[in-house]
Amino acid sequence: MSWRLKEQLKNMLAEESGYYIYHAGGRTRVALLYPNSYFVGMSNLGLHIIYRLLNQREDTACERGFLPEKRQQEEYVKHKVQLMTMETQSAVSSFDIVAFMMSFEMDYFNILRMMELSKIKPLAAERTEMDPLVIAGGPCATFNPEPMSPFIDVFVIGEGEAVMPSFMAAYNKAKGEGRSKAEIMAILAKLPGVYVPSCYEVAYGEDRFDTTVKPLGDAPEKICRQWQENLDEYPGETAIYTENTEFNLHLVEIARGCGRHCRFCMAGYCFRRPRNRSLEAIEKMLVAAREKGRRVGLMGAAISDYPEIDQLCREILGDGLSMSVASFRADSVTQELVDSLAASGLKTLTMAPEAGSTRMRAVINKGIEEDHLLNAMSMGIKAGIRNFRLYIMIGLPGEEAEDIHGIIDMALRLKDFMEEKGATGRLTLSINPFIPKPFTPFQWSPMASLKYIQGALKDITNALKKRHNIEVIAESPRDAYVQAVLARGNRETGQYLWEAYENGGSKAMKSVLKSHKLTMEELVSQPVSLEAYLPWDMLDMGFTKEYLKKEFLESQQELPKHTIQCFDGCKRCGVCK
Repeated sequence: MSWRLKEQLKNMLAEESGYYIYHAGGRTRVALLYPNSYFVGMSNLGLHIIYRLLNQREDTACERGFLPEKRQQEEYVKHKVQLMTMETQSAVSSFDIVAFMMSFEMDYFNILRMMELSKIKPLAAERTEMDPLVIAGGPCATFNPEPMSPFIDVFVIGEGEAVMPSFMAAYNKAKGEGRSKAEIMAILAKLPGVYVPSCYEVAYGEDRFDTTVKPLGDAPEKICRQWQENLDEYPGETAIYTENTEFNLHLVEIARGCGRHCRFCMAGYCFRRPRNRSLEAIEKMLVAAREKGRRVGLMGAAISDYPEIDQLCREILGDGLSMSVASFRADSVTQELVDSLAASGLKTLTMAPEAGSTRMRAVINKGIEEDHLLNAMSMGIKAGIRNFRLYIMIGLPGEEAEDIHGIIDMALRLKDFMEEKGATGRLTLSINPFIPKPFTPFQWSPMASLKYIQGALKDITNALKKRHNIEVIAESPRDAYVQAVLARGNRETGQYLWEAYENGGSKAMKSVLKSHKLTMEELVSQPVSLEAYLPWDMLDMGFTKEYLKKEFLESQQELPKHTIQCFDGCKRCGVCK
C-alpha cells in the first residue's frame, strides 16, 4: 500500500532537521536522487551542497530521493507505487527535473533501478514531452559520461556551484517561453559545463578505444569543465541533520582538489586547481556544529595540507567540539592534528602509501616514503592511538613481483615498529586493484589481468596471516573489472550496462559481454594507443592531453621523474591559465 511507504518516509523526515518544503506552484521542482541508500547518501556532502544551493533560489524547489532498501523496493513493485521523495512523498516522475548524483561506477546499476521504480523510461530516446528532464552530475559525470549517455538527457560537467545557477536560469527562461524539451536541451547544450548527448554523434574506429564524439548543429565541439574558483562564496557544510546516517557528523569542506599529481588519481586531475576555504569562512560553518553539539567532520582531499590546520584544530577543540577527518597525508601531518583526532576519540589512524616499494611509489608520483609513515605512526602512538590502516593498490602500471613483496615487507616493518613503540593494536591493509581512469596519465594503461590480481592478493594474504594482528581486506577483483569497463567505456558500453541490468546486475556483465563476443579483460587489460581518440576527449578539463602524455611517459622511465605539487604561479598543466 502506498500509505505505508509514505508513512515510512514521513517518519524518516520527522527525525531530520534543516530540510526545505515549499508549497506547490511557482517553482521548478527538482528531484535530487542519490543512487544508494539513505544511510549512505545522507553522508555525501555534495548532496547537501547542491540541495541547499537549489533551495536557496527563488525559482526552485528541490526534494531528495534515495534507493529504497531491498524490502521496500519489493513493496514499491508489489503495490505498483512509484518511487517518492522525502520531503512531500511525491512521485519522482511528477517533477520537472530529475537529477542523479553520479559518484561511483557501480551506482550506474542503481540509477537504472531508480528509474524503473519511478516509472521513468530508462532510455532517453524513448522519453516524451510528458517525462521529466533527466540530468546527472558528480565526479563520474564529469570524467566520462558516455556509458550513461543512452539514459541521461543532460550532464553537468564540473562543479555544481559553477554550473547550476546558469543552468536553472536558462531552463526556467526556456520553459517559461513554452519551448519543447528538444529546444530546451539545445539551449542548455550551449551553456559552459553542459553536455547533451543527443546533440552529438558517435563514430567508432577499428580500435574499440578509438571513439569519436562530434557535435551536431551548433553544439560546442568541446565541453569545458567548470569549477568554483572562490569556495568561500558558497557554504560547504551539512544542510540536513539525521541520526540515521553513515557519518553522524557536521561535515565541513575545508578544501577542494589536490595538487599532488598522483598519476592514478582522477580526482587529483579533475578537481584542479586545489583550493582552500579561508579560516574565517570555516569558522562560520562551525557555528551550526556548536549549536547542534555535533562532532565536526573535516572534508578535503588531504586535510593535513590545509595551511592553517593546527589553528583550525585548536579552534574546534577550544569550542568543546570533537573532530574527525576524511584523509590526511603522512608527509604533511602534524602532531597537533593527530593529538586533536586522538582527543576526539579516533582509534585508528589511516595512511595511503598506495604501494610498498620506493620504485613503485615513484612510478605513481605518490611522494610518500616509509619514513613519513613511521613518523606519522610515532605521532599516533604518542597521542595514544594503537591501530593503523594502510590503503594499498595492486596491479599498478609497471608493477613486478618484487613490488608485491615490497608491500609484504613494508607491512611487517611497520608492524615491528608499532610493537617496538608499545602499540599492540591492529595493522590493517585495505587493498584495491588499480583501475585506469579517464583524465589521468594512466588512462592509456592496461588493467592487470584478473589472474594476476587474484594471485597477488593470495600472496599478500598468505604471507601476512601468520603475523598476529595484521589484517588484509580487499575489494572484489571481479567488481573492480566491472568498474573498469564502465570507467573507460564509450556510448556502446551503455548497451552492455543495460543488458547486464536486465539480467541481474553487475554479476551479469561477464555473460553479457560474452554474448557480444567480448571479454572484460579484452576491454580493460589492453594498452590504449596514445594517439587514440578516447570516448571522453570531447571534454576539456583545463589541461592538455600532451601534459598527460608527458606524465605517462615519465612514469615509464627507469628512474621516474618526480612531479612537484601545484604552487602559486604554476602554468605547467594549463588549468591556471
